[in-house]
Amino acid sequence: MPCLDEQYPFLMKYFTNGINNQNISHCLLFYGSDLSAQYELALEIARLLNCKGDKSDACECLNCNWIKENKHPAVMTISRVDNKPTDDNSKTVISIEQARMIKNNLLITSDYHRVLIFCDRDKEGNIAGLNTQNFQEEASNALLKTFEEPPNNTTFIFLTKDKSDMISTIVSRAQCFYVPSKLDENKDYSLVFDIMDGYLDLEKNEVLDFNDKILSVIKDNEPEIIFTQMQNYIENLLKSNLDNPVLKLKLISDLKHIETAKKEIRLNMNIQTVVEMLSFSIIL
Repeated sequence: MPCLDEQYPFLMKYFTNGINNQNISHCLLFYGSDLSAQYELALEIARLLNCKGDKSDACECLNCNWIKENKHPAVMTISRVDNKPTDDNSKTVISIEQARMIKNNLLITSDYHRVLIFCDRDKEGNIAGLNTQNFQEEASNALLKTFEEPPNNTTFIFLTKDKSDMISTIVSRAQCFYVPSKLDENKDYSLVFDIMDGYLDLEKNEVLDFNDKILSVIKDNEPEIIFTQMQNYIENLLKSNLDNPVLKLKLISDLKHIETAKKEIRLNMNIQTVVEMLSFSIIL
C-alpha cells in the first residue's frame, strides 16, 4: 500500500513543514467521506510530532513504535466508546464527564506532545464522523476554552464527514482540511460522466441545459445515486488537482452543494427545485 506521502502529497508536505518549523495549528479539523483515511492521517501527524528519530516511515524510535501500535500514552482517541471515565455510563455520546476528564488530564505536564483525536467509533472499532448527535453542545462547550488556549505541546484533531455536521464554535476554532477518499470501491460515475465532463467550463447560459440533463438521468435512477456519482466524479477530479488551491476550493464547494442537495431530497423537497438550485450553485 502506498505511504501517506504518496497518497496525500499536498497535505503531508504541509503538515511536515509545519511540524518542522513548529508552526502547526493546535486545533485541526479533517472532513470527507473516508474517515479511516482521516484517522490514519491524524495518527501520522501524532507520530511526526512525537518522533525522536529521523521522522521517516521506517523510524523505530519508541514513540513511533507506540503510535504505530496505537498504544502511545499521550495520543488518545476520544469517542463515545474510547477513553471514558470509569463511572461514565453514556454509550452514544462524547460526554460531559469525558470533557471534564480531558481538562483534568491536561493540567498534568507531559514530556510528550499530546494529540487528542475526536471521532465516533463503534465497539468493533470502525471509525465514523463527529456530528451534533455524538458530540453535543454541552460537551463541546465545556472544552472550548481548552481548544482556544491549550497547554503547550497539545494538538486537537476532529474527524467528520462534513463541516456542517459540526458545531460552528468548533469549526471556527479549527484549521480545516478536506481529506480525499482513498477508497476505490463504489466510486462509479458512469451515469453522469457525459453530464459532468467539462462542467467547470460551462457558461451561465448553459445552466438550464445542465439542469435538464441531470433531471433526465434522474428519471431512471434514484436521485441520491446520481448525486453520489456526481460527487465521485468531482472527488476524482480533486485528487488530480490538490496542488491547485483555487480549483481545489471550487471543487470542495461543489461537493458541499451536492451534499446539501442530498439532504434536501431526504427532506422530501421537490426534485426539480433541488436540481435547479444545485445547477445554479455549481455552474455560476
